[in-house]
Amino acid sequence: MTQPVSKNKLPVPPGKSGCPINRTVELLGDRWSMIVLRDMMFGGYTHFRELLTGSIEGIASNVLAARLAKLVSAGLLTRHDDPSHRQKVEYRLTEAAIDLVPVLAQLGAWGARWLETTPELTVRAELLAAGGPPLWERFMAELRATHLEGAPTPRDGVLAELTAAYEAAKS
Repeated sequence: MTQPVSKNKLPVPPGKSGCPINRTVELLGDRWSMIVLRDMMFGGYTHFRELLTGSIEGIASNVLAARLAKLVSAGLLTRHDDPSHRQKVEYRLTEAAIDLVPVLAQLGAWGARWLETTPELTVRAELLAAGGPPLWERFMAELRATHLEGAPTPRDGVLAELTAAYEAAKS
């Protein structure tokens, strides 16, 4: 049973407690939900096949389908028919998901500082940490334009900068 949805709250079932940290972990703390959101934000993936093949962690198709359904149901993603193909669906981030950019930036910065990581997968976290809130706000505005308004991904935006740094670190 879902709780009544008040203004600006996600439509998720009641948790074990009313603690905001616990509620967030219950929603996003499984192995794959944050990875799907990460791949949509930083990989620019919006289709099932892109998310399936683009994830370096190798998510199984049934797990991906379940996570996408969970994230849509929770109000973090929306699902849209793709006009280019009758059986293709496009997923887009909602404002609530876009609002997770600072959280992902902080998680990445913490992981880069305290865990063994690879340079090409760390460079984006380091750039986000160095850019701080001003860069996060620019990135969030870019995500709003592409996911909420349907604008094309800018060639000179934050995602392009992060991708270029990733590609340079791979070489």
